[in-house]
Amino acid sequence: MTDHGVGLRVLPAEAPFIDPGGDHGPWPVLDQVLTMRVRREPGYVIVAVAGEVDYATGPGLRARLCALAAGGRPLVADLDQVSFIDAAGLGALAGAAGRAAGQGTSLHVVCARRQIRRLFGITGLDQVVPLASSLAEALQLLAAGRRHPDTDRTQVPAEPALGPSLRRGQPRE
Repeated sequence: MTDHGVGLRVLPAEAPFIDPGGDHGPWPVLDQVLTMRVRREPGYVIVAVAGEVDYATGPGLRARLCALAAGGRPLVADLDQVSFIDAAGLGALAGAAGRAAGQGTSLHVVCARRQIRRLFGITGLDQVVPLASSLAEALQLLAAGRRHPDTDRTQVPAEPALGPSLRRGQPRE
């Protein structure tokens, strides 16, 4: 299923990842799609994401994660196949985490890519969304019932604690 309005492609759990730029003509970088593979397990849902998460695909990711959060099971978003994420993508994850918390559940993110983990740290999103280096680590956090290995917070703020230059309506320093 593809929603061409937002460049989002959702695949059934058994489908392999699709190269996001492989079937889109001579300008694959300009015509990226975000591929999501959803796997429902007893007690949690894994969403494997591949491609670029940006202003064009971020709203679709957020909508899909929020819809899944409505099911009341914790979500694990595996970003290891994400090649790029911008502020809109980070905002989509923060929004989905807030929605999940509002539903009494949580969103955990799996990502081993150093540059993406660095963005989580710079923006403070790693203080809002539990970040794990592997799927096994994320599942251990879920099993232990903890929100984040470094904190015992049980509520996720509606918006991440962003630095002054990244807050809405604030001038850049």
